[in-house]
Amino acid sequence: GQPLGPRRLSLKPVPELPNMETFLREALVKVKKRAHGCLAPELCFQAVKAATEQPFADGVRKERELFNILLTSGQAQALQYAFFAERSTQKWTTPNGASWKNASPQPIRKAAVIGLGTMGRGIVTCLVKANIPVVALEQDLEYLNMGRKAVMLLLDREAVKMEQGAKTLDFHNPARLQFTVNFDALCDVDLVIEAVFENMALKKEIFHKLSRICKPEAFLCTNTSALSINEIASATSRPQQVIGTHFFSPAHVMRLLEIVYGHHTSPTTIATAMQLAKALKKVGVVVGNCFGFVGNRMMFPYAQQAVFLLEEGSRPEAVDQVLEDFGFKIGPFRMSDLAGLDVGWRSRKDQGLTGASLPPGTPARQRHGHRYSPLPDLLCENGRFGQKTGKGWYQYEKAGGRIAKPDPWLHNFLSQYRDTHHIKTCFLDQEEILERCLFALINEGFNILAEGIASHPEHLD
Repeated sequence: GQPLGPRRLSLKPVPELPNMETFLREALVKVKKRAHGCLAPELCFQAVKAATEQPFADGVRKERELFNILLTSGQAQALQYAFFAERSTQKWTTPNGASWKNASPQPIRKAAVIGLGTMGRGIVTCLVKANIPVVALEQDLEYLNMGRKAVMLLLDREAVKMEQGAKTLDFHNPARLQFTVNFDALCDVDLVIEAVFENMALKKEIFHKLSRICKPEAFLCTNTSALSINEIASATSRPQQVIGTHFFSPAHVMRLLEIVYGHHTSPTTIATAMQLAKALKKVGVVVGNCFGFVGNRMMFPYAQQAVFLLEEGSRPEAVDQVLEDFGFKIGPFRMSDLAGLDVGWRSRKDQGLTGASLPPGTPARQRHGHRYSPLPDLLCENGRFGQKTGKGWYQYEKAGGRIAKPDPWLHNFLSQYRDTHHIKTCFLDQEEILERCLFALINEGFNILAEGIASHPEHLD
């Protein structure tokens, strides 16, 4: 016996909620924090807010306006570009005519990983998740046990995530994951990924051993981030089956996989590495061989400019903030602390840029006629390696801590450094920080394209 009245939800007034304004204000802060400079989440928020304040028809009109802003925005174009660029990397070519069209991959039924440091652990995790049986090898029992613990911890975490998606991960079965210190266990694998630290002599010794032990058709991959694939391959009797598979840290999270061919690498080897990338749900990008390849080679001048900015008066947190506000997930100094400052330090020592091998009388801030900043080296000499030691460009609550806090010790250290080298401090605004870091990155990208190290601009991006 009740009158029907308007039943349509769109004709009903929006109920007033207590403390709506506070709620919306707090929600916006959360959205902004997670959106990291992306327009769409913020405009979604505005559409929802309009729905709480205006009648239905006006709310829909507002939503359409917001949608049109996004549709024609640079960000929409960039996201569409990224979508297609990522897919175009599957179509690889090399200067000598090999390409995705004329090369077919070999199946990988069993793989091995050598070295269970940070990178090796992540790579083992990737392979196990892709259902490829793995043999994990370390140099001695102590390192093997440490590595095994760390891998099991990673796999436990991944298993929990996968169970939420109703999948299971079987990694306690020795037929799927085997730990060993014995090289002979690698005699029947189809592919080996070497992930020991960046030392050419050590890598060559391992590859020499592998070409003796592995079956003749096995592929030999190196997870080097900068060393020459050709030189590593020269230690084997099968340079055509040697290729760089450069994972990015943390290897079980980052989707990029740089596939680096050497002078002798066969098209079949490249195709197999690309197929492996696909199996691991990674974006494989085929690139040529030079110091640092593409990813790290572009990062060097970018990170170097960031350090020059500190010399001239900026602070790590200021530089990171500008680049993160621009849209990078993580600024150069937080990234350096995460990866470990000692990695770059070891590489600079090997290049003769720092350390005992430096000829006496070398100016502190010049190398090979170019500007150089010894700041990262000085931090390492102070035992500040980043998150792993609890101190780097930032300070952390403990060794292995994750929460970066600005460090008064470092601010003081920087001002003493400027005094020592008579560097006049100047004010660096956000635009200068952004342009100096980004233009260094972009220019290096053009050099890489000009040299034919990457075949398409999309592959760089």
